[in-house]
Amino acid sequence: MNHNHLFSKDALAEKVALVTGGARDIGRAICLGLAEAGATVVLSHTPTEKSRAGGLRTVEDIRKLGGKATAIAADLTTTQGIFTLVEQTRITAGDRIDILVNVAGGLVARKTIQEMDETFWDQVMNLNLKSTWRLTKESLPSMPEGGSIINIASQAGRDGGGAGSLAYATSKGAVMTFTRALAKELGPRRIRVNGVCPGMINTDFHNIFTKPEVRARVAASTPLGREGEAREVADLVVFLASDSASFINGVNFDINGGTVFS
Repeated sequence: MNHNHLFSKDALAEKVALVTGGARDIGRAICLGLAEAGATVVLSHTPTEKSRAGGLRTVEDIRKLGGKATAIAADLTTTQGIFTLVEQTRITAGDRIDILVNVAGGLVARKTIQEMDETFWDQVMNLNLKSTWRLTKESLPSMPEGGSIINIASQAGRDGGGAGSLAYATSKGAVMTFTRALAKELGPRRIRVNGVCPGMINTDFHNIFTKPEVRARVAASTPLGREGEAREVADLVVFLASDSASFINGVNFDINGGTVFS
């Protein structure tokens, strides 16, 4: 799909963006979009071989575009992983984080309330909610006035999600509320906080967790008649990170082709 980008090459010039989960899918597309708009991008990926390879591929693609990027391995479910990521970002980018995009997260597995135990519940909450809170807290001392935080939530946070996504949907609903509350708290510091709630997007997430027939049915029932693309989510994030969105604060944006309205 071709996009005519709204943003000039220097819309985010001299800005430093930290993006978690930049090795694939929506996170990768966001990294590329921010870099195209001129930002220096620091991205995190999990410390696995596959994720490391994905992170390096994102960095290479950004450098081919003439942009600046660095990939850092970090387990964001641990305090040490968060500290390492923020410290390395400060060293790499000159002690400033203008844009923070909290993408990293996941469903882990589809389980009903009877199938899940406390360990699973905590795992999903740590992955999606606690990591977002923790990284935001650690990043804020390096965020100047005019900064922008964008949290990737989910349509599941609006409508409860598909079968077996109770823990995931709950965690993403919490991310949406965290976004609203933090927007009020940081507004006086002139730091904006917004959320993005993707619906059915063509990603590995759905390749892994959603049956093809379910995807086809959801796409057919969507008013636009298709799945979304990761780049379409990225374009919204770049807009929210930019001065074009300077009076938008505390909003959770639906991006689902018209399936669910807020």
